[in-house]
Amino acid sequence: MGVFTTEDFEVDTIIEISPVLVFDKEERALLEKTKLYNYIFAWGIDEDLAAVGLGYISMYNHSYNSNCEYEMDYDAGTMTIKTVKPIAKGEELFINYNGDAADDTPIWFEVL
Repeated sequence: MGVFTTEDFEVDTIIEISPVLVFDKEERALLEKTKLYNYIFAWGIDEDLAAVGLGYISMYNHSYNSNCEYEMDYDAGTMTIKTVKPIAKGEELFINYNGDAADDTPIWFEVL
């Protein structure tokens, strides 16, 4: 699974603004024991909540060399995906799960 473009995109193009479902600490603990674990985002100033992105947000694959980044708006309950590199039609859109396109901190699963 992944998200692919159907057109070319320039740098700083907003691809998607999506609402999220926010879960409290107790709900997050339960979600972390399910298949949804790999699709939730740490949420909130202290990152102790969880969010599942609607739209395509939770379908973007990870890359340390991502071509997009995400921004969280806690007040609006949305996430925005924006390009950080030019992207050609047909390419897969990637985000860095660390939240910063340049952050190479190891994530919770092995990257092939």
